[in-house]
Amino acid sequence: MAPSLSKARVAVLIPCFNEAAAIRDVVKDFRVALPDARIYVYDNNSSDGTPRIAAEAGAIVRFETRQGKGHVVRRMLSETDADVYVMVDGDGTYDASTSAEMVRALLTNRLAMVVGRRVHESSGAYRRGHVFGNRTLSSAVQLLFGRTFTDILSGYRVFSRAFVKSFPVMSRSFEIETELTVHALTLNLPAQEIKSPYRVRPAGSHSKLRTYHDGFRIFGMIVRLFRTERPQLFYSLIGGLLLLVSVLMAIPIVITFLKTGLVPRFPTAILASAIAVSSLLSFACGLILDTVTQGRREAKMLLYMATTRDEDSCLVEATEVIRSTTRR
Repeated sequence: MAPSLSKARVAVLIPCFNEAAAIRDVVKDFRVALPDARIYVYDNNSSDGTPRIAAEAGAIVRFETRQGKGHVVRRMLSETDADVYVMVDGDGTYDASTSAEMVRALLTNRLAMVVGRRVHESSGAYRRGHVFGNRTLSSAVQLLFGRTFTDILSGYRVFSRAFVKSFPVMSRSFEIETELTVHALTLNLPAQEIKSPYRVRPAGSHSKLRTYHDGFRIFGMIVRLFRTERPQLFYSLIGGLLLLVSVLMAIPIVITFLKTGLVPRFPTAILASAIAVSSLLSFACGLILDTVTQGRREAKMLLYMATTRDEDSCLVEATEVIRSTTRR
């Protein structure tokens, strides 16, 4: 694989928080899988010697003091410069050998992102409830933004330079994977999933994900992204609900008026009218914000396209080498 990938600058980015039990093997495995890549370990206030062990294994160690995976990813993507970015958790659960296939797919098919879809080798790889939670959240994203990804919470991803430079990281914690997924979906960027083995954590390593707390945070991020990226549908749903409530309140009043010519429940009539006006305002807000969102989306797309043109000259030789190697 090394000759095929040697023309592209590859950076392996590993966010870490107390992963001393696994980080040495993770760095060594990726050194074997991608021998020409630069491996960065970004430590997030570890207290178990993770930075020292990573440095001993040959990684470039950097630090982010603001606690949270989103903060770490923001710094990783802003500080490193490469043609291809490989992001993977430092817990030893992901298979490093799949990274070469993911990088090859990104370059050969000219993709923006490749996601390592987790295929667990044993039932102990996932904690109780994680499979159900991942499926539920993935289904929610598919319903709201489109069906492309089946594992939106995978921490194993490969990005193009254009994707990274057009992605405004806003998350603070484990919502970052959801934000990455929605960014690709809202811009209709070319992306792909590749199956990757998902293993049990090594002895002494513990998950930092809090099942219910972080699950609700991720769901909240999905709702916020739905509001900001698809405002017309979001506010139309609110407006439709308000309109339904207004109509249900007004029906008895209208029937009484048609029979008697009187409006005995005048306060209810005023409330129904106010809710109807709120419904119209919600529809109007959705239309206005949709125009703003469209402009923001076009700006991100222009940045993506400009960066793509800049990197074409750097990657065209690597792509041709990969295609010729594949044909042979």
